[in-house]
Amino acid sequence: MKDMGLMNYFLGMEVWQKDGDLFVSQGKYANKILKRFHMEKCKPMQTPLAGNWRKEVSTSREVVDATVYRHLVGSLMYLVNTQPDLCYAVNQLSQEMLHPTKMFWKAEKHVLRYLRGTS
Repeated sequence: MKDMGLMNYFLGMEVWQKDGDLFVSQGKYANKILKRFHMEKCKPMQTPLAGNWRKEVSTSREVVDATVYRHLVGSLMYLVNTQPDLCYAVNQLSQEMLHPTKMFWKAEKHVLRYLRGTS
């Protein structure tokens, strides 16, 4: 066995060790998600998901690209490892993986705007 020093990265998570403490972050991964979905310069939000987001009916039946939607939900699922405040929002968004509508896409963008404010 070989001692390689302090750990810096583990499974894509940034790790800092200091005085017996261990800090884990995915800030770099969060910024990569924002860049991938062209939301790196968006206006930040204070909450991960609006309270009345399912009541919007004006755009509720328009279907969006399911592949892009699934990519984003999957990326957010991995991000929940270090940001448990996203759990409820990701759970709600993952319920519409088969035929995502514009309402769910709008909610996903809200989560990305929240992510922009926290990373």
